Amino acid sequence: MQTEQSLQRSITRLCIQCGLFLLQHGAESALVEELSTRLGRALGMDSVESAISSNAIVLTTIKDGHCLTTTRKNQDHGINMHVVTEVQHIVILAEHKLLDYKGVERRFSQIKPLRYPRWLVAFMVGLSCACFCKLNNGGWDGAVVTFFASLIAMYIRLTLAQRHLHPQITFCITAFIATTISGLLLNLPMFSHTPNIAMAASVLLLVPGFPLINSVADMFKGHINTGLARWAIASLLTLATCVGVVMALTAWGLRGWV
Repeated sequence: MQTEQSLQRSITRLCIQCGLFLLQHGAESALVEELSTRLGRALGMDSVESAISSNAIVLTTIKDGHCLTTTRKNQDHGINMHVVTEVQHIVILAEHKLLDYKGVERRFSQIKPLRYPRWLVAFMVGLSCACFCKLNNGGWDGAVVTFFASLIAMYIRLTLAQRHLHPQITFCITAFIATTISGLLLNLPMFSHTPNIAMAASVLLLVPGFPLINSVADMFKGHINTGLARWAIASLLTLATCVGVVMALTAWGLRGWV
């Protein structure tokens, strides 16, 4: 009996660790619930029940009528689909009986989020914002302005995030810097005829698209509380971005986006 309870305790910890990995790195609530349940059943549990909120997971496993419940606090680690994919792969291996609970535990301990170099992320974000500017009739000169403004802003955003600054403050500072750089460049004589779309495109890197998509997906799939919480966080990030833009426009007396 003690051996069975110890095994159930270990599997319960693995199930909630699975859900925590997913929730911390940007997965939607339905996927968190599904994969944690699939892992528990693959490892021999009769049933796995979970309750997910924006900052915690409560999970219960049932085996031969014996229930075991555990809770873990969630701390956001940023969006990282590499971790989500790795967890999905481990669950599939467990379902095909290629991993036992010790193998799952070992594979979980080896998961490390894939991080690209800051300069590469900043360069690609700057390039994508510049392409958006060009596609919206910003011209090549507008694309150049957007590229440099968004590249510098993204690098600063990543630097601030690495120092664990509050996300709202990070977004506000980044928006201020991006608007300042693009606005001051547009005031130069060589960019005097450049469309103001360059200023708007330079802050596109701050659009919280992933949290907004996940919030809608959660609400459509029945996770109303988690969806509303994610929507509120995304709205606060958008508000912080707007504050940064307005501060830059006011501080430097820049022309608006229109």
